[in-house]
Amino acid sequence: MSYTEYWLISAPGDKTCQQTWEKMNNLTAVQNQLSVNHKFHLPDLKVGTLDQLVGLSDDLAKLDTYVETVTRKMAGYLGEVLEDQRDKLPENLLANQMDLATYLTKFQWEMAKFPIKQSLRGIVDAINNQVTQIENDLKSKSSNYNNLKSNLANMERKQTGSLLTRNLGELVKKEDFVQNSEYLVTLLVVVPKMYYPDWQTKYEHLSDMVVPRSSRMIFEDHDHGLFTVTLFSKVVDEYKLHARENKFVVREFTYNEEELTAGKNELSKLINDKKRHFGPLVRWLKVNFSECFICWIHVKAIRVFVESVLRYGLPVNFQAMLLHPNKKSVKRLRDTLNQLYSHLDSSATGGAGDIVDIPGLGFNTSEYFPYVYFKINTDMIGDHRA
Repeated sequence: MSYTEYWLISAPGDKTCQQTWEKMNNLTAVQNQLSVNHKFHLPDLKVGTLDQLVGLSDDLAKLDTYVETVTRKMAGYLGEVLEDQRDKLPENLLANQMDLATYLTKFQWEMAKFPIKQSLRGIVDAINNQVTQIENDLKSKSSNYNNLKSNLANMERKQTGSLLTRNLGELVKKEDFVQNSEYLVTLLVVVPKMYYPDWQTKYEHLSDMVVPRSSRMIFEDHDHGLFTVTLFSKVVDEYKLHARENKFVVREFTYNEEELTAGKNELSKLINDKKRHFGPLVRWLKVNFSECFICWIHVKAIRVFVESVLRYGLPVNFQAMLLHPNKKSVKRLRDTLNQLYSHLDSSATGGAGDIVDIPGLGFNTSEYFPYVYFKINTDMIGDHRA
């Protein structure tokens, strides 16, 4: 599987932003093949005041985590719903009909969804509202579908399993029972295989009023046989008691054609309900996974913009760049970038002991580098939290 970690970074413009890009790209990709790089295009977002940006920075860190969590939940639940077609999950996890790596490396700000004439706070609130709505919808849709699945599973379990617990309606025929008799009733008795001889010698004598030679085995599984026996209704309770003493289990069962048909109908209704819900649910999950992923990358875009303005100052003059590290060269790439940008901030390249808390920056200090940096992992199937 290809390496799915990307680094979204920014550095101040040299004479031009193009030069910033060329210098970084030349050092990492062209000369040393440490990464494959793409320019990350940001529109002219509204800056607002410095105070607003500091407040936004903290909120964006929380929103980033929240949107990523919901996006991964959507992917996880889609995998669950696909069940035995789970291997088709990657091809269903798309953003704007593109695979996730392509969407990210060719990122274009979605002007129609997130108009840039709005304030950054307005865009951030809109993203938060959209993703919250999707998460709420996911909760109710998944709860409904899971209930349907568990009802179906319970019913299917009753169609199989031990004779002691399974639904017997599938195994019996009308002619196995005495019909329309005022006095006689047919019982169904589960007998362990090792007690078959016992049953044959004892069943006529477990109470009075048992019809002689009325027992037939109508079904057998791995451990038990299902036998009929016909007797007078008034001795049923006594018969059950003596049967239990001999390890024969009388199942509660009354032959009722309508109920049996209703049971079969209920099962096929549940099977059909599940099939009917499956298609629309998969479509909804795909569409809204795409929406969440798009929101998440726009949050990353806003974060790189806000942190760059806070870090490098005004007027806005920086280049955002997306690096796809070569898995074997991650450490060398980090060292190369630290050297290239060390002049930007002396505190960031000090030893581990120099880690300090920097107020207003929405990431922990162990991930603090002299350039703005965010990690994006596009693997939505494994558990890779950025």
